[in-house]
Amino acid sequence: MATPDAELHRAAGLLDAQNKAAQMFAEIEQTLIKPGVSDKTLSDQIYQMGSDMHGVRTHWHKRIVRSGPSTLRPFDDNPPDRVIQSDDLLVVDLGPVFEEWEADFGRTYVLGQDPAKLRMRDALEPIWKTVHTHFHATPDITGAQLFARAQEEVKKAGFEWGNSEIAGHLVGHFPHERIPRDKIALYITEQNEAPMRSAGKDGLQRHWILEVYLQDEKHEFQAFFEQLLTVE
Repeated sequence: MATPDAELHRAAGLLDAQNKAAQMFAEIEQTLIKPGVSDKTLSDQIYQMGSDMHGVRTHWHKRIVRSGPSTLRPFDDNPPDRVIQSDDLLVVDLGPVFEEWEADFGRTYVLGQDPAKLRMRDALEPIWKTVHTHFHATPDITGAQLFARAQEEVKKAGFEWGNSEIAGHLVGHFPHERIPRDKIALYITEQNEAPMRSAGKDGLQRHWILEVYLQDEKHEFQAFFEQLLTVE
């Protein structure tokens, strides 16, 4: 049976990993993101920075660095390399492991002053916070219900939900709980009718990442924001 100390240790480990990821992302924004660099080159530079400055040796999912039209491609795709332009929108999604605790952190960046891209970027975090607040105010909420709420808030803000069939997933001690070939039970998705606050196989509270995807009405690019939902 899970103990209070075990629950606190797990929550603290996940929050510490996220704080380190946020620091790494700040450094990425300040020093690495610029036009004239390809998506692949930026991804390689991010990996090197994580290794050199933060001791990151493992990423629990593939690094996603995509700019312009490539942001529209689903997570599992591998779009061709592309050089970042001076007016681009780009997304960075990383899953670094810090001292055996998983982080999953995603942000959208805009180069230039395109008002449509800036509006989309600036809408992400407020939408995320609204869905986050709803989760914490609804003790028995299911994955399906939170997925529907995320889509609703995106529509209210004047955008379309992006190309993802999920709005998040489990995260934990590396490697986190997995069920082979199961794309429902451990995801925030339309088919997951289970309460999100149910315990995992280890008896500990499950922890979740919340993701928000926005597309513009012309379907020219997609913005993305994700971070830890269950620990603050």
